[in-house]
Amino acid sequence: MAVGEKSRNGDRYDPAVTERDQDLLGGLAPFVGDQHRSTIGVLVSVMRTGRQLESWLSATLTADGLDTSEFTAVVTLLVAGEPYRRSAGELSSSLVQTTGGTTKTIRRLEERGLVVRVDDPDDGRRTLIELTGTGRALAESTLELVLDAFDLDIGDLGEAERHDLGAGLVRLSLELDDRLRNR
Repeated sequence: MAVGEKSRNGDRYDPAVTERDQDLLGGLAPFVGDQHRSTIGVLVSVMRTGRQLESWLSATLTADGLDTSEFTAVVTLLVAGEPYRRSAGELSSSLVQTTGGTTKTIRRLEERGLVVRVDDPDDGRRTLIELTGTGRALAESTLELVLDAFDLDIGDLGEAERHDLGAGLVRLSLELDDRLRNR
């Protein structure tokens, strides 16, 4: 179907949505009112893309022996800058993971010598999670690997499209963060 052509359900074809998704969205049309037509498209597309990215990232990380939570944790610590530390709560927020899940992730990273717990210099009652030298080297090399691979896999998206897509996703993420915090 060409851009601008109407599908079976009368909606215009959106090149950002696959045929399968277009059929799914069209199939949902009787169940959603007009005010939700654009919302259902965002919801289905973001959910599907999130699952695809999780699967893609998991496969990409296999060579380095990290899972997606471990990767996110070490990169979060890396981008924190020297001394490459964050609280467990900050990591939990970055990982979009429960505190129990985050504790397990931190424990696995500690066992591999990639992070250590250090006393918080500003609050003696808590500890911070800090990248070790080995953890920093792995975070840097794995981030480079992931970015190189992702760059190839989204090669058809131009620079402007990547910027616009990234900006829209950041805005969506911030909106959802605000709503989740206020529940």
